[in-house]
Amino acid sequence: MKWFIGILFTMLLGHNGLSQTDYTAMRQTMVESQLKARGIFDKNTLKAMSKVPRHLFVPENQQIHAYSDGPLPIGMKQTISQPYMVAFMTQAIKPWKNKKVLEIGTGSGYQAAILAEIVDSVYTIEIIPELGKRAEKLLQSMQYENVKVRVGDGYDGWPEQAPFDAIIVTAGAEQIPEPLVEQLKDGGRMVIPVGPHHGVRDLILLTKKNDKIKKKSLMAVRFVPFTRND
Repeated sequence: MKWFIGILFTMLLGHNGLSQTDYTAMRQTMVESQLKARGIFDKNTLKAMSKVPRHLFVPENQQIHAYSDGPLPIGMKQTISQPYMVAFMTQAIKPWKNKKVLEIGTGSGYQAAILAEIVDSVYTIEIIPELGKRAEKLLQSMQYENVKVRVGDGYDGWPEQAPFDAIIVTAGAEQIPEPLVEQLKDGGRMVIPVGPHHGVRDLILLTKKNDKIKKKSLMAVRFVPFTRND
């Protein structure tokens, strides 16, 4: 009987003793203290960040830290981005219901889930098969039917689904991939970290209008490198 009670208790509270109510409270604190307090104002972005359970996108031993102000390891030498950075990049593309968004660097799937709460369709590419398949399985289990995951090299984008209203690149590139620029719809927006292979990069907002490209530096950032298949 004791073992049954123990199992039931673990199911209700999770392996770290936190309940869903605890996670919800932590998520709301994250939104108030890390996002609103630091200039995230877009209602769609804040609503999505308030809803998506970030703790489900990190390893079990990291779930207690899921709503902390920083990135976390997700395996394969990759990370889930800091909540503020996810919100900032989401806000930067001005997400809206009828938009189609391409994400390069699926990682845990968290950014894709945030986007899926807002826009009509999300296409996301992950170069590491284990991460891509894991994220796809998780997103499907959470019933994000408007997210399509592809395992492969994101440099060339997803041409058969182009053009995109917005593109988010969640890995640091040395240069902006030209295929992604070409796949951006006129009037579209792209955010991408650009800079040397190691160290601090510039988070660039690229806008496209009448086939002309305008670039704006938003902030200094650190991201895992943009990798390609040999």
